[in-house]
Amino acid sequence: MDYQPLSEVRDSLKVNWYRVKMPPEKLREFSKRSDLQGWFQAGGHFALFLITGGLTYLSWAHEFWPGLFVSLFAHGTVASFFSGTAPHELGHGSVFRTKWLNKFFLYLFSLLSWWDPFDYASSHTYHHRYTLHPAGDRENLLPLHPSVGKTFLLQMFTVNIFTQPGRTFGKGGLISTVLVTIRSAFGRVGDQKISSNEWLTALHADQPVQHRKSIIWSRILLAFHGLILLISIATGLWVLPLVTTFSSFIGNWLGYFVGLPQHCGLRTNTSDFRKSVRSMKLNPLVEFLYWHMNWHTEHHMYAGVPCYNLKYLARQIADDMPEPRTMRSAWGEMLEIWKRQQAEPGYQFDTPVPTPARTRSKSSNDELENSIGELAPKGLR
Repeated sequence: MDYQPLSEVRDSLKVNWYRVKMPPEKLREFSKRSDLQGWFQAGGHFALFLITGGLTYLSWAHEFWPGLFVSLFAHGTVASFFSGTAPHELGHGSVFRTKWLNKFFLYLFSLLSWWDPFDYASSHTYHHRYTLHPAGDRENLLPLHPSVGKTFLLQMFTVNIFTQPGRTFGKGGLISTVLVTIRSAFGRVGDQKISSNEWLTALHADQPVQHRKSIIWSRILLAFHGLILLISIATGLWVLPLVTTFSSFIGNWLGYFVGLPQHCGLRTNTSDFRKSVRSMKLNPLVEFLYWHMNWHTEHHMYAGVPCYNLKYLARQIADDMPEPRTMRSAWGEMLEIWKRQQAEPGYQFDTPVPTPARTRSKSSNDELENSIGELAPKGLR
């Protein structure tokens, strides 16, 4: 499919988003950033990474192989949320009140997980401004397949080696990630027929400064992880790349199960976030690892609100929102939608909402209401 250049989309596509109204003083309260809460979230996540990594190392050093497999599985489960999830919130710049702390943890988590925060900043800015409007948002290009195939799930519960970049922003498994990073380091995207590459090509044409930063970052990633491999070969510490370079590809199961329901099976080209985004209730530990992105509809409505305040925001606007799914009900819903889409390719689920979206005469000019934090690169501000 041929798409307009993104510069033209910015001029022609205006989405009059429906947001559940709340008192301005409440929105200001929810939008406040806290270094203390930022340290609890980012520092706590990194602390879990160090603890599980340390247990993995100790199990290896003492040749306690059952302990090694268990601790490595836990370590990978924790580290898999470094890819996409942690950099997502830090990219919004809304985790810490102190700006440099957002950047420090953004680059730290991105470095460990082979994540590209520069291309993603461009992509995710469009994703928030034009959520599921394919002309301006191909970060999530529907339909998405909620795969539960045996080979796929085996990789999700062990080592994600062979999965390919799908019809979303991302790099896939270990092999495809390394290949994409190498191509990016030389300024090449790859096969234009792959939809994720088409999206990257459009973003690079629209935001060349971010593209140049992405090239430099890809070279840093290769140098950093190459150095770790050289050190492990020289010292015989073969466990070192397991707890660093490869950690975000181990135990991807939980990140997959909580991440895919965000938009899968829902409506495109709607101005009502309640119909294009899905929220879920999770237990406190999983919600912490997922950086509270289970409150995803609320995040899209008010993207400037720090992740640790989303639950309180959800309670404030609950009367005008769909009932949050559980992970089980969300997956049941997605699988039913996918089954129906095989017979009806154009089918999209229409989420029941308490009240119809009220049409506004013009878009709101409220800066706080429309905020996406500090996500947008200079070329998109």
